Amino acid sequence: MSTENLNQAEAIEKLKELSESAKICMFCTNLEMLPITARPMGLRETDKDGNLWFLSSDASNKNFEIKEDNRVQLFFMNDSNSEYLSVFGKAFIYKDKSMIEEKWTPIANAWFEDGKEDPKVSVIRVAPEESYYWDTKAGKLVSFLSFAAAAISGRKTDNDDGVEGKLHV
Repeated sequence: MSTENLNQAEAIEKLKELSESAKICMFCTNLEMLPITARPMGLRETDKDGNLWFLSSDASNKNFEIKEDNRVQLFFMNDSNSEYLSVFGKAFIYKDKSMIEEKWTPIANAWFEDGKEDPKVSVIRVAPEESYYWDTKAGKLVSFLSFAAAAISGRKTDNDDGVEGKLHV
């Protein structure tokens, strides 16, 4: 596995690619306490500045925990492509109608009885401070075939298909 740290535009591009490919993350709060609190959250989008956006109920434990301590950890996994992403950052909660209108998706109607007019709707923005990724260059199938061939032949694989590194947004 090779190391490839990315900066600015390249880092944001990789962050967007991996987070939006996975779509769902484990959203962790209460990072100072054990056990930390984790729950699955659907990513709304990753914007051009590298911010990750979510819709959430203002009455959720997650929102209460963010109001107490806005440090969060996000873990994305797209196992079908062997892509993984860890994001540590600060979460910010928005309640204004214009932000809700901008970030709303009809899928969220499943969680909010009155749709985007529901008074409990909030938007969470996570501003990354530290991010780390693991990825394959050729995809899971090529990597698997390379490792399978090495196992059958008894030789070490020459496939250094993996890449990992820090994302400096």
